[in-house]
Amino acid sequence: MGFIVSSLLEQIKKRRIALALKQHDMMLRVGISRQQYQRLESKGNPRLDTLELVAKGLKSELLLIPKEKLNAVLAVLAADSAAATQQSQLDKKGSNSLADDPWQGLLGEKD
Repeated sequence: MGFIVSSLLEQIKKRRIALALKQHDMMLRVGISRQQYQRLESKGNPRLDTLELVAKGLKSELLLIPKEKLNAVLAVLAADSAAATQQSQLDKKGSNSLADDPWQGLLGEKD
């Protein structure tokens, strides 16, 4: 499976970067200084309430996933990521999205 589980701190950093946010931006979103946030990403051991604030600032949720459900959750995330990548590639080619043309592909025609 191509979807790798990384540490929570790595996930926080990746999410911040995906949202094109700098560490300094988190001060405005979460209310902690850049230095505090930088420490959290690098080697932090944040309190739960701090993690909840950071998750909210990153438009994310903290979840406790039972190990027996982990593979199912990862599969859903990987499929969602693959669909987003495919849609992004279609958008770059200038194709209309399904929202722009809800009838596309219904008659089997190819783009």
